[in-house]
Amino acid sequence: MKTLLLSSALALLGLSAWAEDATLITGARIFDGVNPDLIEGQDILIEDGMIAAIGANLDVPADAVTIDAEGRVMTPGFIDMHYHLSLCSVPVMDMAGSYAPDLDYIGIKAAQAAEDALMRGFTSLRDVGGASWGAKLAADRGEIAGPRVWPSLRAISQFGGHGDANPRFMNPREFGGPENNLERLQYSRIVNGRDDVLAAARENLKRGASQIKMHLAGGVGTEFDPIDGRQFIKEEIEAAVEVAAGFGTYVTAHVYTVDGIKQAIEAGVRSIEHGNLIDEEIAVMMAENDIWLSPQVLVYRTFSPDLGPVRLAKGKMVEAGLDSMFSLAKKHGIKIAFGTDVVVNPQACADQNKEFAARLDWFTPAEILTQATANSGELLQLSGDRSPYPGVVGQLVEGAHADLLLIDGNPLDDISILEDHANVLDLIMKGGVIYKNTLN
Repeated sequence: MKTLLLSSALALLGLSAWAEDATLITGARIFDGVNPDLIEGQDILIEDGMIAAIGANLDVPADAVTIDAEGRVMTPGFIDMHYHLSLCSVPVMDMAGSYAPDLDYIGIKAAQAAEDALMRGFTSLRDVGGASWGAKLAADRGEIAGPRVWPSLRAISQFGGHGDANPRFMNPREFGGPENNLERLQYSRIVNGRDDVLAAARENLKRGASQIKMHLAGGVGTEFDPIDGRQFIKEEIEAAVEVAAGFGTYVTAHVYTVDGIKQAIEAGVRSIEHGNLIDEEIAVMMAENDIWLSPQVLVYRTFSPDLGPVRLAKGKMVEAGLDSMFSLAKKHGIKIAFGTDVVVNPQACADQNKEFAARLDWFTPAEILTQATANSGELLQLSGDRSPYPGVVGQLVEGAHADLLLIDGNPLDDISILEDHANVLDLIMKGGVIYKNTLN
């Protein structure tokens, strides 16, 4: 039986979503997230939002609805491990500036960004800083079309760090200054000292964070924090790690440099966001300690001139490290996730799917698809019991969440077809609910 799920938000966008008690998809060539070769002659049965069975001649409920894929390629839904829903339509430069909007506006735009990402095939996102809770809750309740969201909530940053958008000579809160706009709009929390870090991490977890995000080095989007500056001392990082571990989850860190990454690993951080400037020693250290690398490519090739000379210079510095980073990561077998960090302008967010082809300089299409599915799904599991969605994502296996796509064309031959997502994604399913179906 078909159940129509239609909210006012979906209706305004001209979207609808529907769920079946049981769905059988036949005739697909299956990329399961792990095997580089397509699997043929297998059907997939979906019941209660999960993949119930995979195989030929399945025992199918009498009321199951059958969808004939007609030879299309089926993949797991894509996963973006470095996303900022609240920054996509309101870039960090706007959020930090004099005309920054109110938080209610940010929430509305985050919900729209969530819907857009799902329609690009991303059924799961790890939001690594920002006001994502409202969009996540609305998607979970079926009130908007949106992906699963693993929220970090406020990124923890130090005074003068990557989350501090105040002018150079403005005092921080603890010295009587105002809350800066990035704090006011819940992108970051500026803290100093172990006790402040403990409180900030605990606040995030109380509010539903599935992991903790810290800024441990300078960034491109902020002006007064040099890329080579190491942010937070080891004891402060350890404080966040201790809190996260006590909740059964982990800390992921924005950091580029050798010194910063080394300190992060020694303090117990489990995932490195960016990591562009690693060297051989750090690559070995990451591999030996089972540290994840969550890198991006496209964002470093789409800098807006509006960033100004200081930020652009920092951007070019970290862009120059991409080739060495990926070469070392491949050489030493570092686990690599898929993320985009497309927050430099609204058009960059619309170009999210260009990240797939951007990685072809270093990886095969099969390797890239694995990064965007099974690998990223494995990294999400580090949240343990803090995961909002227990169970397997990123793989097409029995017992996994039924998050899947049907693609007109073979991305294993030409992964750039995913840039034309509006035309090549013929079916988008999340948790057994169909959000797009052009087949029947």
